[in-house]
Amino acid sequence: MTIAPEEKKEARPVPEGHVRLTIDGREVDAPKGELLIRTCERLGIIVPRFCDHPLLDPAGACRQCLVEVEMGGRPMPKPQASCTMTVADGMVVKTQHSSPVAKKAQEGVMELLLINHPLDCPVCDKGGECPLQNQAMSTGRTDSRFVDEKRTFAKPLPISTQVLLDRERCVLCQRCTRFSEEIAGDPFIDLLERGANQQIGVAEDKPFQSYMSGNTIQICPVGALTSAAYRFRSRPFDLVSTPGVDEHTSSGAALRVDTRRGTVLRRLAGNDPEVNEEWIDDRTRFAFRYLSSAGRITRPMVRGADGVLAETSWTEAMEVAARGLLAARERGIGVLAGGRLTLEDAYAYGKFARVAAGTNDVDFRARPHSAEELDFLASQVVGRGPEQLSYTRLEAAPAVLCVALEPEEEAPVVYLRLRKAARKHGQRVFHLGQWTTPAVERTSLELGSAAPAAKDNLIPAVPGAEPTVLADLPEEVVGALRGGGVILVGERAAEVPGLYSAVAALGERTGAAIGWIPRRAGDRGALDAGAVPTLLPGGRAVTDAAARAEVERAWGLAEGALPAGPGRDTSAILAAAASGELAALVVGGVDPNDLPDPAAALEALREVGFLVSLELQASPVTELADVVLPVAPDVQRAGSYLNWEGRRREFGPALDATGVLPDCRVLDTLAVEMDVDLFTQTPAAALGDLERLGYAGGAAPAAPTESGRPLPQLGFGQAVLATWRQLIDDASLLVDEPALAGTARPAYARTNAATAERLGLTPGRPATVHTDRGAVTLPLALADLPDGVIWLPGRSGDSHVRSRLGAGHGDLVGVRAVTELARAPIGTAPDGRPATSGSEEGA
Repeated sequence: MTIAPEEKKEARPVPEGHVRLTIDGREVDAPKGELLIRTCERLGIIVPRFCDHPLLDPAGACRQCLVEVEMGGRPMPKPQASCTMTVADGMVVKTQHSSPVAKKAQEGVMELLLINHPLDCPVCDKGGECPLQNQAMSTGRTDSRFVDEKRTFAKPLPISTQVLLDRERCVLCQRCTRFSEEIAGDPFIDLLERGANQQIGVAEDKPFQSYMSGNTIQICPVGALTSAAYRFRSRPFDLVSTPGVDEHTSSGAALRVDTRRGTVLRRLAGNDPEVNEEWIDDRTRFAFRYLSSAGRITRPMVRGADGVLAETSWTEAMEVAARGLLAARERGIGVLAGGRLTLEDAYAYGKFARVAAGTNDVDFRARPHSAEELDFLASQVVGRGPEQLSYTRLEAAPAVLCVALEPEEEAPVVYLRLRKAARKHGQRVFHLGQWTTPAVERTSLELGSAAPAAKDNLIPAVPGAEPTVLADLPEEVVGALRGGGVILVGERAAEVPGLYSAVAALGERTGAAIGWIPRRAGDRGALDAGAVPTLLPGGRAVTDAAARAEVERAWGLAEGALPAGPGRDTSAILAAAASGELAALVVGGVDPNDLPDPAAALEALREVGFLVSLELQASPVTELADVVLPVAPDVQRAGSYLNWEGRRREFGPALDATGVLPDCRVLDTLAVEMDVDLFTQTPAAALGDLERLGYAGGAAPAAPTESGRPLPQLGFGQAVLATWRQLIDDASLLVDEPALAGTARPAYARTNAATAERLGLTPGRPATVHTDRGAVTLPLALADLPDGVIWLPGRSGDSHVRSRLGAGHGDLVGVRAVTELARAPIGTAPDGRPATSGSEEGA
């Protein structure tokens, strides 16, 4: 039999934009410019490394990833670092799996790294999840030739109150320093000294104020950086890990929640390339001690005839709550849902209000708000998801305009994406605000040597004048937005009449995508779930008869059962409660100090006939409540958040939920006691009920067209107040976090030099901002604010603007210097520099 010769196979064409190379005898096509170590990973070949990280620029610092490389048939003179070398056509690469040269080189580097590294794996926090430990076993020698004494340092060195450094463990991979410089933009940590004395450290005269420092702990490959809160608390292999979602901001960041024996010990960033990549802010990472705080409520309480709250059974608490609400239903019940709710819980509050209480008086906005805001959200936000605007599109946009939004303070993951886009792609990030904050500075980096200064990206506006400034933007900004730009607007816009209308008009004028970024995790979900006075679930207007009929059929209600008129917003609900128009309130997770007028809110809570509070921990609301029902925190419930993109972020319980219930279950049980059924017994049931309704179709409601208000006229000793919250402040969920509080930015009053001179203020000396309600005294710092404007942090240190001043962004306040005769100069060091802050109540 004759066998035909094998036909010669034609070579595969190399795809456009790719090169062809060989790795360990395997031919592979790789995109031009791809790092060699990434090509190896795609083939399933893991090259050991320490300094390499996919989200950091190449450094070639540790040299552990050495491989043998041939070019043009000739080997390169020495092994090459695969984390810095890019692929080339015809390249032949041999890793430690096929090259004795590469294997010996990697073993030699490992031996050098272990010369001074302590063998303290049994007590090291990283032991059990340590890349150095693993690679020493896989790549290192079986014995050590080093017999001298290892180098030691005093330990630990506090990088901050939260981050501790064991210097002898450090292998100088530079992951931490590169993260702080490249990703966070605040180089709080750096390499010091040179040669054999080189080590990681911080500058003595530079304050540590990074909101992202915890990421350096997570990416440290050797346990040199540890957390003060977690240090020596557990071994990694004793932890039970559960996926979670950020409950502090609207980012929807993925988390890993690590628990042991019924306690949360740490939280790490999850890897989600579409959302937070591998980063989270320090508040999200460390602020979980509220779960076990002394004020945590775990048993129902009922106020007795003696006026004292006492623990009782769930059965009695539900009976008392139902009796009180049934008695009040004829006169009216208001429902304040709060911003901490999951999508499922927010839906239950909205449904409870309409079905059990028979009212549209429901609002999730536990903060300053406006009717204009609701019109804007209904027309521009409800029902939109990441297909309209996502992190990916945000990063790819040529220009972004932030309006009434301080991204680093209010949405840190958004800030990281903006900084990345500005640094990597030359994105232009404009800020309509009051002064050049750190976020303005750090998102103003553009590719090329002619990068604009941060001040060029700030569009300054006197608080209240933002709509006028927005309508008259420089053509440079308008033109940049026309080319596929994005407008991000924060919840502070609700304090400026006409600003939401101006944003909608600018979006129409430029074609830019509009994104609403609230500060709280639950706000976006509560909006879509219908926990607002003008909208039913899915964006249906309460005034639309067809929409009401659709919801009535879905809920099994009689025709005409749902109220037809718009309900009251949060402020109007509280005012009605104070005047007796409403006989009862159901309040879920609302802090009165966050409301536009805390004093009026507390008065309403005292005056209302019957008050039911669903809460995690003791608060001013629970102190006044007739019935307190404990609800489950995220680690003890399942659910989901809608992040600012409109992306649903699911999570499950990490701990046993004995003794507490999710809000949706509490409200369902309470409704049953009131002879109605919500069908929200579980988060899954609530979500299924909501999904059956879906989103309303038809034309979107018209965008708001409200005009702005006239600016106040400054009198003697007066200024216009600018204010917003800082990320790490006195929020209720940050209790029992002393290490985290130590990294909060100090509270200063800020104004420009001309205004300071007019008001008789001295930088570094205390200045008092006052109204007829009270006063706040802080050290003064100069900033590039508009003339006649003074800035205060919303709720940091002694600066509790709402509760102490009864004022907000754009209001007129009095300002005066604190003289030696009137008051000792608190907040200053002997040389006059700011040191601490103080307060002056009632001045």
